[in-house]
Parts: sequence; C-alpha cells; structure tokens
Amino acid sequence: MLFLHILFWVTLALILHTYLVFPLWLDIRVKGSRKKFPSPEAYSPFISIIIPAYNEESVIRKKIESVYSGSYPKDKMEVLVMSDASTDRTDAIVLELKNKYSSLRFYRSDNRIGKPSILNRLVKEASGEIVVLTDANVLLAEDTLGLLTRHFTDPETGLVDTYLTGLTQTKNQGIAYQEKKYTSREIMIKYKEGLLWGIIMGPSGACYAIRKTLFSPVPSNFLVDDFYINMKVLEQNHKAIVEPSARVFEDTTYKLKEAFRRKVRIATGNFQNLRAFRKLFRNIFKPAGFCFWSHKGIRWFVPWLILLNLTANLILAVHYPLYLALLLIHLLFLILIFIDNILGIFGKQIVILRFVTHFYSMNLALAAGLIKALKGVKTNVWEPTERNQ
Repeated sequence: MLFLHILFWVTLALILHTYLVFPLWLDIRVKGSRKKFPSPEAYSPFISIIIPAYNEESVIRKKIESVYSGSYPKDKMEVLVMSDASTDRTDAIVLELKNKYSSLRFYRSDNRIGKPSILNRLVKEASGEIVVLTDANVLLAEDTLGLLTRHFTDPETGLVDTYLTGLTQTKNQGIAYQEKKYTSREIMIKYKEGLLWGIIMGPSGACYAIRKTLFSPVPSNFLVDDFYINMKVLEQNHKAIVEPSARVFEDTTYKLKEAFRRKVRIATGNFQNLRAFRKLFRNIFKPAGFCFWSHKGIRWFVPWLILLNLTANLILAVHYPLYLALLLIHLLFLILIFIDNILGIFGKQIVILRFVTHFYSMNLALAAGLIKALKGVKTNVWEPTERNQ
C-alpha cells in the first residue's frame, strides 16, 4: 500500500510539474527580463530561404509572394524551393514565379525523399550565411526576416525561431481554438527558456533561421527534423532562442483526426531524438537536462504516467475516501470527453470540454508515437496535414 501511495503522488507530481509548475516557475524567473537588440535594418546578411514542397498548389504562390513582399533587401536574399515529386501544379506555379523573381531557384526530386532529405540537399546549395527553413503553407509578416537575422549580430546565437500564429480567417471549428492556444503557450515557454538559458526545446518548425555553418544533416529516417537541427546547435555550444515579434501565419487544422495523425508523427520523431540526444539530457542539474525533462521529456511519458496513476488510484479508492474522490474526478474528465463527442455529432461544442478532449487526444498520440518508434522508422517521407481552403 505504501508503494501505491508513493506511485500515485509521484506520477501526479510529475504531470503537474511539466504542465503547471515549470511554466509558472519560468514566469517568475524571467519576469521583467528584457534584452535589447539592434533594429532589423542594422544587420542584413545574405540569407537563403529554403522551402520544401509536396503538392502545395493551394499555398505555394502565396508563400513565395509573402517572402518577396517583405521588407528584407531583395539583393540580400535567395529562395530555394524543392518539389518532392509533386503530382499537382506546385512545380508549374514555382516555375512561373521564377520569371518574376530572379533569385528564386527551383529543384525537383522525381522520387519522394521526405522533408529532412530536402533540407539536407538545399542547405548544401544555399549561398547564404544564414538559412531560413520554412514550410510551404506558412506566410511571413513583412518584417519577419529582418527580426530574425538581427540576432545573429551575437556570435553565440546559432538559431532563432519565430512566433507562429493562426491566420485571421481560420474559424474556431473543431479543435482549432485549442490548437492555437496550445501553440501560443508552447512558444512563450520556449521564449522564456531562451531568455533564461539561451536554450529552446525545439523550434516550431514552421519558420526559423540558423547559421549555415551550424546546420547538421538530418538522418535519413528521422521524422522531426527541426528538433534534431536545434539540438545539434546546442551541442555546438551556441544559443537557440525565440523572437516573439517575428510573426508567421498558418491555418490551424480544426479536424481532430488530422491533428492526431500529425501528432503521432511528431511523437514518433520525438522519441527518435530522445535516443539520439540522451547524453545531452542525462544531467538534470544542467540547463539542457533540466529544461528538456521539465518541458518535453516528462510530457512525452504523460500517457503512461496517467495509466500508472489511475491504476494506483483504483486500488487505493477501495480503502480510502480521499482516493475515491480523486478517482471520481478522473472519471468525470472521461465523461466530459464522451459528452463533447456527443455534442460534436450535432455540430455543437463547449470550449472547456473541447480542451479536455484535446488533452487526452494529444496523450493518445504520444502513446501511439512511442509504440511506432519502438517498432522502428524506415522512412521520413511525409504526407502534409490537410490544408484548410
């Protein structure tokens, strides 16, 4: 019984630490912290914007136009687009835009090779001192590139992430609102990690800048390239930070099924990275180890912590009223998921209920990702999340 008491409270403490305690602790530590940086116009190195694309005909024109319509000097930039054997009009649209923009370079793979392999190839081709890695469906604000590059006046800075937010026309359907809130919270946690230690636990992947000399080729079977690239920067003793003023925009998927599929892929890649960088995360008393386990590592195992906690709770509830009350609270959350799904059938939703569904769905994806990672990953070829039209 003593073991069950300990198991219950330790697992609960770990869950609360990663979701509540650590973010609050960061808030307290960085409160009032501000760093001054030069204006975006003060430093304009030659940069290469790299865009992998697979069947992106609905977004690729807007993407390229958003890059060239920005305020960054056009003679200090090039755009490299690689089509991953696209079967729609992606290639034709990019080739058409090449006639308009002389610094736009187009590449094509006749066979699917996956986003990480595209990044590896295009970084080799890039001429820029700084490379900006960005997804095809992510639009840039006018001053984003300048806000990113100004941080590289600090020779210790190796990677700078953007602030990803939803497009204004995205409706709060399905889980869109919950996804936007979760993403915003994650970015601000990373921003505070960067302020405190010069460390972030992976960029958003939507758009971030890195010194070309610090880029490390991503292994051929890795699914989450941005986390791998970020950790390699930290291994080389350079800083990784977030620039919250550098805004990029992406339609947030509102379909739970699409979000779940994407999160399973990300979770699988996360466990690949955990194995690859276990030495970096081993010491929890160093910033990298403490930050990783507090922000990411514990969270990746929350599905199993919930299972252990619930198992201990079930047994203890037979003997102690306190544990019976706690068990009833846990069962209430499961009932709320059922109610949320019933409402969804009729096209209705209550925001707080959808947050509960979103939380448990994320953790199911993490569990599925661990199982897939243990089975082994043979290819990093991806299918993009369904684009909102």
